[in-house]
Amino acid sequence: MVAGKKAEIAIIGGSGLYEQEMLENAEEIKVYTPFGRTSDMITIGKYYGKMVAFLPRHAKGHQIPPHKINFRANIWALKELGVKRILSSNACGSLQEKHSPGDILVIDQFIDRTKSRSSTFFDGGQICHISAADPFCPELGNLLINKGKDLGIKLFEGGNYVCIEGPRFSTRAESRLFRRWEADVVGMTVFPECVLAREAEICYSSIALVTDYDVWAEKPVSVDEIISTMKKNVDKAKTLFSAVIPEIPSDANCKCWNALKDALI
Repeated sequence: MVAGKKAEIAIIGGSGLYEQEMLENAEEIKVYTPFGRTSDMITIGKYYGKMVAFLPRHAKGHQIPPHKINFRANIWALKELGVKRILSSNACGSLQEKHSPGDILVIDQFIDRTKSRSSTFFDGGQICHISAADPFCPELGNLLINKGKDLGIKLFEGGNYVCIEGPRFSTRAESRLFRRWEADVVGMTVFPECVLAREAEICYSSIALVTDYDVWAEKPVSVDEIISTMKKNVDKAKTLFSAVIPEIPSDANCKCWNALKDALI
């Protein structure tokens, strides 16, 4: 563990969420990992008596494209700091008319369409077949949903996230295919992040922040519109995370903390 540094909760910020101003006595630290560099320095500070770590997934200023993110280093570093819970945000495109730009989904399933990402800590020697039947923490998900309702933030309970390799966007044919699969949103970063968190026995929940309709809809959208929507979404994500963190219990009532039981060979 990094000498003297510890956090129980982490926020992984997606596109647009590069800073976390709510933390008191914040300090940036560098965690060395066997998998190389994390996306950025990790900020640790206190919030309502809880030690919280913040990591911008794409680095400050959005310097790392999705297919180059070192997901294993990021999750390993948070585990090394003692993190037991991760809240994350992901900008995405909508695959359904009912999910409008500006909406938020607390996703509960994913479909992996990536091609070249390292998606396990167990590359040999000891083998792990982690269960991904329910890849997101239900306890954290329920907290996000309930607190969102309390705050009057429009949230969709559950959703299927298609994770594509990137950095290119989908073709129209791909987008229409994803709709036929009854997927709700498409993005580039949920996988393998959520699976690695499960292998690390860390509770993980993610909110999908809809910035636009994907190309199936043929609804022209400008970069300025996307950026404006993203900023509003990020503000809502910060409000939601700030409200949820004080409510996170010290002990888990889910199965995330013993996910490796019966998974190792």
